[in-house]
Amino acid sequence: MKHLKIQSHASLREEMKAVARGERAAPKGAGGTTFDSVEALMRLLTPQNRQLLAVIRDKKPQSIAELAVLTGRAQPNLTRTLGKLEAIGFVRLKNVDRRKVPTATVHSLRINIDPFSQNDRLEFA
Repeated sequence: MKHLKIQSHASLREEMKAVARGERAAPKGAGGTTFDSVEALMRLLTPQNRQLLAVIRDKKPQSIAELAVLTGRAQPNLTRTLGKLEAIGFVRLKNVDRRKVPTATVHSLRINIDPFSQNDRLEFA
């Protein structure tokens, strides 16, 4: 299971400064993807994007153009969305000949919310 941090920008900045000053070691997973809040993650996982992930998983399109036909979404919009989903590890775009073949890489998500602090965590498999 892969873990992503949910950490405010201010907290991340302070953590990076402390590491740069040598006051602490870099935390496990440093340099990985982080979200500044659970809400930021949920803005990415809109119903349309969740449907997109389901189409990728179920229909296994062999190109972005085929995915555009399956979803009825404009290809430039789709490419931009896939780039965002790829950046956080939810989708992989594999080059095959002159096509990019999207593959869903996430199967489930678990958000652990600490109600007493900002130590929320995201896990996905």
